[in-house]
Parts: sequence; C-alpha cells; structure tokens
Amino acid sequence: MSEKKKSIATVVSQDIISVGIYSMWLSFPKEQDVAAAAVPGQFISLYCKDGSCLLPRPISICDINKEESSLRIVYRIVGKGTQEFSELLPGDTIMVVGPLGNGFTPKSGKSILIGGGIGIPPMLALAKSLSDEVSVVLGYRTNDLFLKDEFVSYAKVYVSTEDGSAGTKGNVIDAIRAEGLEADTIYACGPVPMLRGVKAFAEEQGIAAQISMEEKMACGIGACLACVCQSAEKDAHSNVNNKRVCKDGPVFDANELLFSTEFGK
Repeated sequence: MSEKKKSIATVVSQDIISVGIYSMWLSFPKEQDVAAAAVPGQFISLYCKDGSCLLPRPISICDINKEESSLRIVYRIVGKGTQEFSELLPGDTIMVVGPLGNGFTPKSGKSILIGGGIGIPPMLALAKSLSDEVSVVLGYRTNDLFLKDEFVSYAKVYVSTEDGSAGTKGNVIDAIRAEGLEADTIYACGPVPMLRGVKAFAEEQGIAAQISMEEKMACGIGACLACVCQSAEKDAHSNVNNKRVCKDGPVFDANELLFSTEFGK
C-alpha cells in the first residue's frame, strides 16, 4: 500500500445512537480520493486537536458514499480522544489519515456476516456491497441493539444477547446454530474471544472465514509493531509468528491467525 497523506475532513453530521456510541459522517476533498479508495473492512486514523493526545485514533469505516466523497464512522467513547471527537459539530474539521489497512475480499455464494459489540459497524458497509444471499448475526450484551435496523434492507438479520433480552440467549455462534444458518463464506469483526469462536466454528463446518481484528494501535501504518497478533506463519517484516493488524490486516483469512488460550486476555 502506498503511503497515505493526511487529509482535512469536514464533519457533515454527528448523532448519538446508543449510550456512549456516536455516528459521524465525514466529507473529504474530492481530489484526495479518500472515500473513493475506501473498501469495507478498512479504517481511518483521526488526530486530536488536544496536544496531549499525540497518537491518532484508529476507527473502522462503517459506511462509504463515494459519490459524496464521504465516510461514516461509528465509535464508542473510551478516552480523551474519542471524547473530543464526540464534541465535534457539523462544519468542524479534523485531521485524518486513510483509508488504511486491508479490507474484506467479497466472495460469491451465501455469506454470514458476524459483528460483536463495536465490531458491528464495519459489517454494515460490507453488507451493502454483497449481492448474493446474506445473513447478518449481531452480538450484543443487552437489548440495546444499535445499528440493527440499518442492516434489514441488505440482509436477513439475527441477534444474540448475553442476557437473553433479545434474539438468542448466548453468543453469535449460539444464534447461528439456533437458526440453522449456512454459508460459503463467513466474515466477522469483534472481540478476540468471539473471533476465536468464529474460527473454530468455520473450521468445524468447513467454511472459509475472513476475520477483522480489533487491536490497540499506535502508528497505524505498520512501523511500530504495537498491534501485532499471533500468526501461523512468520512475518517477513519481524521474522516471528506475528502479523501487524494495521498493515497486514485488519482483515485476515482465519487460517492465517492463531488464537491461543492466553492471546487476547
């Protein structure tokens, strides 16, 4: 991937869609082709104006509007940086680098899209891009089902909740089994324990799977090795069994990665 330059994005809109979760549309200068180059599964890094927040914050792309040269992000407030972003108003500007990383590779045939928690947003852009039969399984802790209704136009939607307050009680794999869902390809994004379960289920069923890793990042371009995950093969960059989530991912074929019992805790 060629080196990405910083862009000045303009806030088009910002809305609270759940407790502590915000949806923001950003527009970019058309000549910079930021939105035109974006694909589902990639992310952008946003810079704070607060000088004490030196590193950019990586946030996955939720939706893409190439005609309007705009991208949508959906994020949760987790610290000073995202708190600052939540206070932006339409017309405000923010420094952005992107799109970054490698996105999903759409395959023909039936698909199951799996999103857990804040791993749900990037699955929306993917659902919009697929043309064959699509099922979406969304995992929540409770019945606070943010973004669920937005998937309905593009897929059959199923829900799991940890407390059983909506859909299948349990996790996303429990919901897939309960609904008897089948697919040629699984695409997933969410916390590591969920992805570990997705990989095991895909191997059990003989289904190809692409998974998007969630890791804390520093540089966002593969230089610092702060966001490595365990890989089946040695990385040519570091000569160890690691992959850089920001540069080699965040989307990987499931068989590229290893999930030990200790990894992700």
